[in-house]
Order: sequence, then C-alpha cells, then structure tokens
Amino acid sequence: MDGDSQSFVVVFNDEEQYSIWPAGRELPAGWQAGGVHGSKTECLAHISQVWTDMRPLSVRRAAEQAIHSHR
Repeated sequence: MDGDSQSFVVVFNDEEQYSIWPAGRELPAGWQAGGVHGSKTECLAHISQVWTDMRPLSVRRAAEQAIHSHR
C-alpha cells in the first residue's frame, strides 16, 4: 500500500523521540499518540517541524545539568 494513501498517526515515547504508526493499529508499548494524523508525508512533515533536537530527553537533561553545574 502506498504511504500517502494510508493514514498514519504521529507517536512519541518517554524520551520525546517521534515516529509514525499506522492509524487504527494498537500503539506499541511505551509510545503514545501525539495528536496529529494524516498521510505519511503530512505526519513526517509535522515531525520535522517539532523534533528539532534529535537527542533523547535524558541526554538533553544531562547536558543541561552539566552546563548549570559548571556555572
């Protein structure tokens, strides 16, 4: 099936990493719907706008703590 004729949802995990998942399918453990759905192209476009820092949340937090502890 063509990715633009199938409907997808944007999903994310606890590390704020994003992906897409076929609409109507049960989400895998550890992932939740991000409230955006549409074609594969639409969902990937949304992800490219919101996921600007590819580092997992735990890595971003550790880096921020390191910066603040050196002040």
